[in-house]
Amino acid sequence: MASRFRHVVVEGPIGAGKTSLARRLGASIGARLLLEQPEANPFLARFYREPARYALATQLFFLAQRIEQLSELGRLAPSRSRVVGDFLLDKDALFAQLTLADDELRLYRQLYARLAPQAPAPDLVIYLQAAPGTLVERIARRGIAAEAPITEDYLRRLTESYARYFHDFDAAPLLVVNTEHLNPAERDDDYALLLDRIERMRGRREYFSLAT
Repeated sequence: MASRFRHVVVEGPIGAGKTSLARRLGASIGARLLLEQPEANPFLARFYREPARYALATQLFFLAQRIEQLSELGRLAPSRSRVVGDFLLDKDALFAQLTLADDELRLYRQLYARLAPQAPAPDLVIYLQAAPGTLVERIARRGIAAEAPITEDYLRRLTESYARYFHDFDAAPLLVVNTEHLNPAERDDDYALLLDRIERMRGRREYFSLAT
């Protein structure tokens, strides 16, 4: 992958394959991994069962976790080590708007404004897209019990939020990848196609999709 992309972030809704692809990219280029750790969040499984009750606690735990992870990224920056991550800090606000009640959202925004670090912009963001029905199927296949209550309606609202966020995104070069017919995290041929597409990137915003 092009040497100019030393800090890469893979993003997308749950089930899109962002963490698996981030791990594969990291192994390919010898990069440090900076990954979400949902299994460490004690509120997440309860949030999927009772969203209104546990949304704020879930959101604040993730915010604290990401602040700590991004402080590590700041320590790595002077060495220019290669880093591959699977989250953008700005995405936190996307989830907050989607899941929190108005009064909770005001509290979250106050804390975010006080606590969130100034995260360095990545050299490249890879945004993985998939339809809600496809995400439901992928989540079911991986069989994680805590994710069983996730509904297609929630995934529809989530994918719409991601689409709105990345429609105006201009903080870094962006490669939008439609994963309906691509599986670069698991299929070698698709992964090779993705690496080639990254190498050929020249603009700030480009798209990669395969027909059936």
